[in-house]
Amino acid sequence: MFESLLIANRGEIARRINRTAQQMGIRTIAVYSDADEGTPHVLEADEAVHIGPADPASSYLNIEAIIAAAKSTGAQAIHPGYGFCSEKADAAAAVLSAGLAWVGPSPQAITAMGDKVNARNLMAEHGVPVAAGGDTPVTNTAEALAAAPQIGYPIMVKAAAGGGGMGMAIAHDESELAAQAEKISAFASRLFGSADLLLERYFPRVRHIEVQVLGLADGRVIALQERECSVQRRHQKLVEETPSPAVEQQLRARMLAASRAAAEAVDYRGAGTIEYLLDADTGEFYFLEMNTRLQVEHPITEAVHGIDLVKAQLQIAAGEATDPMPEARGHAIELRINAEDSKRFLPGPGTISTWRAPTGEGVRVDAGYAEGDTVPRYYDSLMAKLIVSGSDRADAIRRAAAAAADFDIVGPKSNLEFHRELLGNDEFLGGKYDTGIVGRMR
Repeated sequence: MFESLLIANRGEIARRINRTAQQMGIRTIAVYSDADEGTPHVLEADEAVHIGPADPASSYLNIEAIIAAAKSTGAQAIHPGYGFCSEKADAAAAVLSAGLAWVGPSPQAITAMGDKVNARNLMAEHGVPVAAGGDTPVTNTAEALAAAPQIGYPIMVKAAAGGGGMGMAIAHDESELAAQAEKISAFASRLFGSADLLLERYFPRVRHIEVQVLGLADGRVIALQERECSVQRRHQKLVEETPSPAVEQQLRARMLAASRAAAEAVDYRGAGTIEYLLDADTGEFYFLEMNTRLQVEHPITEAVHGIDLVKAQLQIAAGEATDPMPEARGHAIELRINAEDSKRFLPGPGTISTWRAPTGEGVRVDAGYAEGDTVPRYYDSLMAKLIVSGSDRADAIRRAAAAAADFDIVGPKSNLEFHRELLGNDEFLGGKYDTGIVGRMR
């Protein structure tokens, strides 16, 4: 096992990785930008290195500065967390070239799954269900219009190199497709460095289901119980739960088998997630993408399986056997507490004057901030994750509602009121919701 670990991230995920590493006796090194000086993830690490100004491109995305920090502190490995450098193959390659361990999959696996068209084709070759769509990238509006008749409207237009719910739009006819293809292509070129598009059939009523996989050091792949991620705004998740109320045992077995096949197709090592769309009308599921990193919502899987996924990541990266992976028990829900309002979900950063987090049986809070800290405007609006587990779904919802009611944040905006509303919403309580639930609530 590594003696020292640099955590190339910030906020709640940096604190969460730090906690497990220190419990394992590993010396931890934090990195921070100007905006994060004195924040909890910096104070809790054994050592901390300043890597640049607030702008992510000059700090948390600056892999040269991160590697230099690792070298100067004697770190043996780098854990990228999620976001920032976590799914950048060139960052993983640079770390390995520097003689350091990368706590994540190989650069080759990241590259294979990073392009949506290539990933889609690879999955189809290995028997993973894919939706009707193109097997080559679309590079301009004319190509998009020519491909549309074979796919059928409505069509989802996606940035081929995109991720995180960004670079996506729906087209219901030719005029809409032409407009959206031009818009998404320009957006993707600016944000992802590639204007290529993927066109796929759009399903009006879908659920977003994902499966946690672990590629072990000995080459085997384990697939754990699915997570439901259908409560979303702007294609980005707000609430996750496991198990999914929509997945019965036979469907679960098919999804887990497909997920193992997906990870085996790229010789995957470490923690990753296979994401699917589940057609609410037919019950069929289709590959969406693979996230080649730890997910924000990983704690609910930890809660029901009784495991530590960060520990498993470190064991795999060090070439060790992982701890046993018990069968899932009970139910768990995660609420993302963001610095944004509860109606339009617009960001509202600021200084935290009051921070009172809930406690109690089955309640866990992974937070990036504490009272007196400032939530900066430069990064994602996530302030904390409220993770609640119970004996069954009803028990978990009851505990989540009580915990959300007890959570008090003053200073920045927060979406706590939305979560309180959702936990009393009949559609959510009935378990028959889909990705349109937030729009119907608003």
